[in-house]
Amino acid sequence: MKSPCLAAKAATAALLAGLLNPWNAMSQTPPPVPVDPYLWLEEVRGDKALAWVRARNAETETLLHATPGYEALKKSLREVLDSKDQIPYVSRRGDAFYNLWRDAANPRGLWRRTTLAEFRKPQPAWETVIDVDALGKAEGENWVWAGATCQGPSYRRCLVQLSRGGADANVVREFDTVTKRFVEGGFQVPEAKTMGLDWIDDDHIYIATDFGPGSLTDSGYPRVVKAWKRGTPLTAARTVFEGRQTDMYAWAQVDHTPGHERTFFGRSPDFYTSEMSLLQDGKLVPVDKPIDAQFSFSGRRLFVELRSDWAVGGKTFARGSLLVTDAAAYLKGERRFTALFTPSATRSLAGYTATKTRVLVNVLDNVASRIEAWSESASGWTRREVKAPYPGHLSVGALHDPLLKDDGLAEAFFLNATDYLQPDTLQFGDAGHDGLQVIKSRPTFFDATGMRAEQRFATSKDGTRVPYFVVWPKGARPDGTNPTLLYGYGGFEVAETPFYSGGIGRAWTSRGGVFVHANIRGGGEFGPAWHQAAIKANKQKSYDDFIAIAQDLIASKVTSPRHLGIQGGSNGGLLVGAVMVQRPELFNAVVCQVPLLDMQRYHKLLAGASWMAEFGDPDKAEEWAYISRYSPYQNVKKGVKMPAVIFTTSTRDDRVHPGHARKMAARMLEQGHTVRYWENTEGGHGGAADNGQKAEMMSLEYSFLWQQLGGR
Repeated sequence: MKSPCLAAKAATAALLAGLLNPWNAMSQTPPPVPVDPYLWLEEVRGDKALAWVRARNAETETLLHATPGYEALKKSLREVLDSKDQIPYVSRRGDAFYNLWRDAANPRGLWRRTTLAEFRKPQPAWETVIDVDALGKAEGENWVWAGATCQGPSYRRCLVQLSRGGADANVVREFDTVTKRFVEGGFQVPEAKTMGLDWIDDDHIYIATDFGPGSLTDSGYPRVVKAWKRGTPLTAARTVFEGRQTDMYAWAQVDHTPGHERTFFGRSPDFYTSEMSLLQDGKLVPVDKPIDAQFSFSGRRLFVELRSDWAVGGKTFARGSLLVTDAAAYLKGERRFTALFTPSATRSLAGYTATKTRVLVNVLDNVASRIEAWSESASGWTRREVKAPYPGHLSVGALHDPLLKDDGLAEAFFLNATDYLQPDTLQFGDAGHDGLQVIKSRPTFFDATGMRAEQRFATSKDGTRVPYFVVWPKGARPDGTNPTLLYGYGGFEVAETPFYSGGIGRAWTSRGGVFVHANIRGGGEFGPAWHQAAIKANKQKSYDDFIAIAQDLIASKVTSPRHLGIQGGSNGGLLVGAVMVQRPELFNAVVCQVPLLDMQRYHKLLAGASWMAEFGDPDKAEEWAYISRYSPYQNVKKGVKMPAVIFTTSTRDDRVHPGHARKMAARMLEQGHTVRYWENTEGGHGGAADNGQKAEMMSLEYSFLWQQLGGR
């Protein structure tokens, strides 16, 4: 989820020195925990709670729909979302390339396919496989596409996942991509947070889902994996692996690569750790691995991503490294690794993808992307840099299908390039040769003439240099009057990288707003160390970094508190909620989307227990002691001048409970603060189930921002 005013020099100096920070007085002792009067708002579909939601929605819509130009803005954003000139990103299944396409005529989407030769044409011919809108209408359901797991190498049979209203929970139904019909008597799974779906063979699958009482973890995800035979009821499926109730989830993975067939089962105790076992001769054999390392077996290779330093084979590899070795040799006890990537102070691993003989490594260098191609020979591994656009953001995906005997795309890959002012281009390349061919380009949705983007650094409270990007509109000057929107996330090792947004361009920068993109600790911009520096007892450092960027924007007169707004969603919603409460004098508007806010109860709501490795356990006194100091719901106070805030969420969000936003809005309204609230009845954790809903949500948010931050 993507998404910032001052009067005199003396006031500026006081703000930057922290003299007006109400947080200082409470920094040593946790605040008292009163009885929560708004628990009833956690009843997602309770009559009283929904009546409250409808009333708040009506208030917000009445106020913001009256904003001059509201309908024109909504229409403009809808044009971006529904554009038929968007890049139709594809995934390969055998000789076919599949795409989910949404536009005005198909708001829920067409699952369709074409060939590579056709895809490379300016206007490909597409074959519709599933019309999600027509299916929902025929079945009286509000289906939202949630993915498909297909059995190679024919890819005829697929386990299609459909969500009601965009929730994480979905139903699974077997589908035939040749007849384009759901398979009569095929695999069908009732609505649940089904995970670990994988094909054993044409007539058997592994599945982890809700099998009834005791089958889910405390996080609400499956802890039991079963083998299920075609033609038998789900209740007859045989248990093959079990995790623990305190785990995040359990899973199964099957590698069908000819000559390298393997089946793994695993459990993830939390968001950053996992244990795995190999199925050998009907028995599970534990795989020797660091618990916080990511192991990926791919044919004859084993790739390892490290979150901690690892001493192995007579060497010590640093956290953040990418290692490779022979998979079969490793499973036999050999410990010889080659590091394809080793981090530095400014370089981190952004990802990798494997062709038949090479590995393409995506590297972030001061939050700008580079691609390296690694090749293996008898003398070892060698690297070369792939000549691609720089600086900006790159993503790369190999097209090799190891299940095909004669794969004409063994070394081929797609590369997507973008930045704040340049629309995405999808390029085709060969890992063995230089040269990229642009085959698709996203349209230009706003006039970027005269705009510019730059990277800056702020100094956080503990002296850490924190990068951020500033996107300047045409003609803007550092005079302290620019309406400025500061967006951040700062969690779960997610790197915030440059991106092109037609929505931000049309709704904000082309109308004179400055957009600022923060790269605070807790994210993954500089690898595991950058993330681990701001988790649990150190989570406050994320907020200190964000505050430092806001102060830097004010000090350099990019903007002022009167014109500064902040935005974030999910963990980013917690970020802006915490910062709003800690430093309200710095901001005049807050957009808080699908947020966590009640950090005393977050682990008891929906998937919250799965995030304790990030935030800590509030039931432990020593951990609640630090959580309580930043939890927005417990710290917002009456009598403090707060910036105006809009909360947006979804009734169908079954990941982050809508009760967080509901309760915070209710408490702030009771305290007399300026609050807008809008809850979509669909949409899941993304907040919107289709482009119409998304355009409405975005229009409300930007109209609110212009109301608060516009003017000189």
